[in-house]
Amino acid sequence: MIRSEAGRRRLLLLGTALPLLTAQAEARWPARPLRFIVPFAAGGNSDVTARLFAARITGRLGQPIVVENRSGATGAIGSEAVARSRPDGYTLLIGSPGSIVNGPLLTAQPRYDPMADFTPVALLGRVPMVIIVRPGLPATTLAELVALSKSRPEGVTVGTSGTGGANHLPLELFKAATGANLVHVPYRGGGSTLPDLLSGNVDGVLIELPSVLEIHREGRGRILGVTSARRSSLVPEIPTFIEFGLPGFLAESFVGLFAPTGTPEPIVRTLQAAITEAATDPEVLARLASFGAEPPVGDDLSTPGIVAYLQGEMTKARRAIAIAGLHPE
Repeated sequence: MIRSEAGRRRLLLLGTALPLLTAQAEARWPARPLRFIVPFAAGGNSDVTARLFAARITGRLGQPIVVENRSGATGAIGSEAVARSRPDGYTLLIGSPGSIVNGPLLTAQPRYDPMADFTPVALLGRVPMVIIVRPGLPATTLAELVALSKSRPEGVTVGTSGTGGANHLPLELFKAATGANLVHVPYRGGGSTLPDLLSGNVDGVLIELPSVLEIHREGRGRILGVTSARRSSLVPEIPTFIEFGLPGFLAESFVGLFAPTGTPEPIVRTLQAAITEAATDPEVLARLASFGAEPPVGDDLSTPGIVAYLQGEMTKARRAIAIAGLHPE
């Protein structure tokens, strides 16, 4: 009985001390290096952006940031690892459309819920997409592309990074909005489309702007439209899809920082402040601009703003998935 009473007292004291210990841990954060988990291979847009911001905010946080690539299952392996990690601010996810939007929607039994298992910290950048066609295709504008596709029983072939991917879904929305007879040709990744574009085996490609910027500039392909709200400073001569006549037509690849749900708000706010500061650094802005990315501003740096943005992206993705007749697997 005495032993039981003593045990109850210890439990009571522990319960009283835990909030204090947690508060002390938050106050000392970060006390050791952080990890940014990129759920894709090194060298891609997510990886480059993660390393850019990690290098800039480590000074403000006072601890190094290790960028770790953990690829597999279209981003699900690395994302799940972060979702299941301790919400202490030391393990964070670099998320993108494949791992946060499209992948979970097209998985019959997803390993994580992107809206329930993560707290959005900040968007680090947004990259618009473009439609680029081979030089010999008799179309110099989106209007001409649509008209040409309708005049051909076999249509016009357009490659993307893969069925259900971030490039495929905007293509389905474009086809639905215009009635264009565009034949989808899925590849294993956006980079795999380019040899066939250059050799003329596919008429066009829908892909992120940075991937084909030099091809366009060198005349080996011709960009017809960009999916951003405004013309890109990298190709100011190219009109947007909105200018073509599709109000509100936006499609982009985003890169964002996400924490496991339950991460203390003071830690999230500290990370947001560090990223906000980095996003005004001239070198960061120049690097983002060099690959056509828009820097984070306004709602991109607040959790509620990013939640609203992701809800909109998921609504568009669900509509495109239904149009394409895709089913979770």
